[in-house]
Amino acid sequence: MKQFSFSEEYPFTGKSWDRGDGIRLNYVDEGEGEPIICVHGNPTWSFHFRNMIRGLSTMNRVIAIDHVGCGLSDKPQPEDYDYRLNSRIEDLEGLLDHLGIDSGATLIAHDWGGAIGFGVAGRNPDRFSHLVAVNTAAFPLQPGMSFPPILGPARGFLGEWLIRKANAFLLGTLFIGVKTRKFSRAERAGYKAPYPTAADRLAIHRFVEDIPVSAADPSWETLLQVERNLDQLKHLPLLLLWGEKDPVFNNDFRDHWLKLWPEAQVHSWPEAGHLLLDEFPDRILPIVRKFRTEHRVRGGVV
Repeated sequence: MKQFSFSEEYPFTGKSWDRGDGIRLNYVDEGEGEPIICVHGNPTWSFHFRNMIRGLSTMNRVIAIDHVGCGLSDKPQPEDYDYRLNSRIEDLEGLLDHLGIDSGATLIAHDWGGAIGFGVAGRNPDRFSHLVAVNTAAFPLQPGMSFPPILGPARGFLGEWLIRKANAFLLGTLFIGVKTRKFSRAERAGYKAPYPTAADRLAIHRFVEDIPVSAADPSWETLLQVERNLDQLKHLPLLLLWGEKDPVFNNDFRDHWLKLWPEAQVHSWPEAGHLLLDEFPDRILPIVRKFRTEHRVRGGVV
């Protein structure tokens, strides 16, 4: 079978940071200026932010992490890394400390990146000046919300086989993630490249297993603390970018963000799906730039 290169889609050279125990974490660090931190979810990697990196690094320093087990980062065995939300938060926090990013940063978070990125921001609110949430959450299911039915099989007894052996989670995400266009062969190759074997898909499975739904789940208390710490961030401007045909982070999540941040700026696309950044990059880039510029002037952020 012919292998398609994705280098034109992702022409970045990764950098490496040891998060401890010899586990190497990969990240992209492009451009100069005020930092923009891009935090991906599951089953993607920093490839998801390729258009943001290209478009925003002309005037800013853009950093996009690959979580442990994802993208071009190491994929340790479960006895060497616990693949839990708290470790994800500590990884990103440690990387930003390592890079000396302690103020003026913009967070762009998608999917699991919300709980991870907002988790880091809530521990040190002075590190960030702007927050961008893209089909994500940083809080548990609220009253009236239900666990997404599409994730049910992935959490059941067949979950490991579906995700790791059949690669159904990744392939399914690529199939339904965008609604207004089709991925090119290079784009599909880019998303799939880090996960060619069942062993490489351990983190994809562990992310699904780690979704905190009740107090019985190991990361429940961590997510509750992320939610509590949102109060420390309410003074910061929030931009919500939403694909309304997302079967996981549906409009209920967007509406709850608005309850928490009534003055948040919202751009919502009824025709778009979960991988919103892949649908309308040319529309989203100027929105993000304008959001940062407007609030820098109004808020006096340097």
